[in-house]
Amino acid sequence: MYYEFLENVAQNNHLRDIHSVIKLVFGLGCILIAISSQSIIVPLLIIAITMFATLVLAKINLKFYLMLLTVPLGFAVISVLVIIFLRNSGTTLLSIPVFDWFNIVVSTGSLNEGLLIFSRVFAGMCSLFFVALTTPVTELFTTAAKCRIPHEFIDLAMLIYRFIFTLIEQAAQIHASQVMRLGYGSAKEGINSYGMMAGSLFINTWIAGENLMMAMDCRCYDGKFALNADDLRFSPALMAGVIALLAGLIVIAVYTRGFILFGA
Repeated sequence: MYYEFLENVAQNNHLRDIHSVIKLVFGLGCILIAISSQSIIVPLLIIAITMFATLVLAKINLKFYLMLLTVPLGFAVISVLVIIFLRNSGTTLLSIPVFDWFNIVVSTGSLNEGLLIFSRVFAGMCSLFFVALTTPVTELFTTAAKCRIPHEFIDLAMLIYRFIFTLIEQAAQIHASQVMRLGYGSAKEGINSYGMMAGSLFINTWIAGENLMMAMDCRCYDGKFALNADDLRFSPALMAGVIALLAGLIVIAVYTRGFILFGA
């Protein structure tokens, strides 16, 4: 269900007819520029550009897009808060005594560092989701094969990608059954139910893998998955535009290097 839903989004977006290489160059280029930027300006520009491309040009549903961002964004916020409250450099803006020997301190240096890291992470996530939501996974594997990546890695990636959604779907079904049987009525019951769910997932996933291998052997599997041919037309003009945009972002990153919001 989850696999089919994500694939439907990637197959039916308004950027579907653009060659996968162009979208990969744009997405991966934005990721590399964002994580190497030394100022908050370029990641913010990348966030705006990739969100515009995903929501306006590709016309991805806003609610679905925000739902996908929620989980990784939560981890990013927690990590950044740890940096802001535990690093101490520059002028102290806030100091909260917790114990006699420990204070939570917010300084200009830690705030600048935390905001920079958060902007990098957010820009990287937006760039990654642009590629994931506009490019079907089959095209990604086909492009990887054209880049002469060993087929063993591609086959392994295909199996892992498929079983991620199998694992999620089975976990959702087991959890729903446990909730209906009041398996999470108390903390102790919740821990027991979670352990039983983990064990069941391991067994079910193992069985599903064996069934998959049996099905592939019945279909004369020779150790290599077949890949669909990429019949999309490559647009040199569009690729040139993407490269020009990435070059512009690099220039901005160089000129805004060292920019900070709060004085050191």
